[in-house]
Amino acid sequence: TDYAERLLDDMKELEGKWPEKVLTMQRNWIGKSVGAEVTFEIEGRAKPITIYTTRPDTLYGATFMVVAVDSELARELAIGGKVESEFKTYFDSVKAASDIDRLATDRPKSGIFLERFATNPVNGERIPIWASDYVLADYGTGAIMAVPAHDQRDLDFARAMKLPVRTVVETDGEDPATSGIATAGEGKLINSGSLNGLSSEAAIAKINGELAAKKLGKAANNYRLRDWLISRQRYWGTPIPIIHCEKCGEVPVSLDQLPVKLPDATGLDLKPKGTSPLATATDWVNVPCPQCKAPAKRDTDTMDTFVDSSWYFLRYTSTNTHDAPFDKKEVETWLPVDQYVGGVTHAILHLLYSRFFTKALHDMGYVSFTEPFSRLLNQGMVLKDGSAMSKSRGNLVRLSDELENHGVDAIRLSMVFAGPPEDDVDWSDVSPAGSAKFLNRAWRISGDVTSKPGVDFASGDLALRKITHKSLHDIGIAVESFRFNVAVARVMELVNAVRKAIDSGCGGADPAVREGAEVIAIALSLVAPFTAEEMWERLGHKPAIALVGWPKLDPKLLVEDAVTAILQINGKIKDRIEVSPTITDAELQALALANPGVIAGLVGATVKNVIVRAPKLVNIVI
Repeated sequence: TDYAERLLDDMKELEGKWPEKVLTMQRNWIGKSVGAEVTFEIEGRAKPITIYTTRPDTLYGATFMVVAVDSELARELAIGGKVESEFKTYFDSVKAASDIDRLATDRPKSGIFLERFATNPVNGERIPIWASDYVLADYGTGAIMAVPAHDQRDLDFARAMKLPVRTVVETDGEDPATSGIATAGEGKLINSGSLNGLSSEAAIAKINGELAAKKLGKAANNYRLRDWLISRQRYWGTPIPIIHCEKCGEVPVSLDQLPVKLPDATGLDLKPKGTSPLATATDWVNVPCPQCKAPAKRDTDTMDTFVDSSWYFLRYTSTNTHDAPFDKKEVETWLPVDQYVGGVTHAILHLLYSRFFTKALHDMGYVSFTEPFSRLLNQGMVLKDGSAMSKSRGNLVRLSDELENHGVDAIRLSMVFAGPPEDDVDWSDVSPAGSAKFLNRAWRISGDVTSKPGVDFASGDLALRKITHKSLHDIGIAVESFRFNVAVARVMELVNAVRKAIDSGCGGADPAVREGAEVIAIALSLVAPFTAEEMWERLGHKPAIALVGWPKLDPKLLVEDAVTAILQINGKIKDRIEVSPTITDAELQALALANPGVIAGLVGATVKNVIVRAPKLVNIVI
């Protein structure tokens, strides 16, 4: 939790590089709220209660207080009082409920009046204290000021227990006391003493100042994020390097004994029993204390396996380093990770833990960077009939059959072509047969090229060369931006262009045809390497195509000789003409007004305006 604010602030570095969905999930998981801590005096208790609220402007509307039934505070206020027995009965009835169940909006509200009262610090009002399960012990201070008019759960509780409802923020909504719907928005304050007439924003600033001056409260932030309990009672995990000594207490394992390794599991009962199975490995557990040498015991819990996955990428840089977790020089050379590809299911677990670990290691001086993964791509899933494949659903695809029928290149190509990698793909939308036919078309091109390797491409057909280099340009951009489906589409277009040139154009002997065929082979090597390798050899080259490198792009061949300009009258297309990319507005307007189709459309009309957007549009308004 010490890193909560930095985990939030540093997301600015990741915006545009990580999916916004993941960043939003992490923000929500950290759950920062801006508000105030307010002190309430408790009758018969020397120490006051501090509560956290995101709406200090509604303090005058607090008509009761609620403490979490499982909190130490609730127990303290109830034990020894008239409601002790009733409190214990209520606690036993709700203690098994999960936090999610307790916070559910449709859960019937329940609670017990503790026969205790608090004093509202802004108006001196005496308000009753209740214990309920809809307040969580580990959020904020485990106690809330209840403002039923402006919080739905408080209102539901107030209506169930017949507690007063006081509106203190005037909005366009109906009176919550009669409508049963809390008005949670901002507005103008009423029934709030000196705050009357102020906006919620102004009231918050004023009340925070007054509370601070009286030492009854202060502005504060709160987080949903909690500290991470990493101990687990299971065999598989990293042993916790702590030795428990009756005399010295908890003693770290000596550095020369690290890392602590798991004992042989042979003979151990690894079934869950509520205690760690390592406790039965007595030869491993019983060791001398590193300090006093007296008999002691190892910690038998293991760490959550997410601890390991939070820094594995650091270890990857130097797996042969045995005297340290990782080699700092290698880490500085290779990290942070340039591109991470992983499922969105890791958003609030592994990815968040790794960010925390990296920041902690940075503060300790082990790494120079604070974010582990520069860019993130969440890949989608392959579905069948709209659902994830599983044996229970009976919607599996036998990959071996598909490979036998179509080949691995066709399978891979069809998967890539089905859509962007971050989208889920249904197998019914995948077409291995179509991909196999396309690969055969591409492969046949390599056999129809009759020029020799090394021929001067510059002497080839200019029109085809322009198509090839435009395709090469677009394929490169698509690959770099993970739009592999677009890259495949551009390769398909190039295959069509080269095939047309061979069959009815410049012919297979033209150097431009060889250039196009080689670009096709190299581009296909990214997703169909076996087909591409065969094409490369048929084109007269030695293996392997993977060693060739990406073709060199000629920027001059990307310059268009002409562009299509659309001529319109009142937005309706009258003609299309080919013009120079550098044509001026005046030149394009003159051509438009001289165009026969435009002239015919202007007969008997008065031109009110001519809108020109050279080199692509002229719209004449009549």
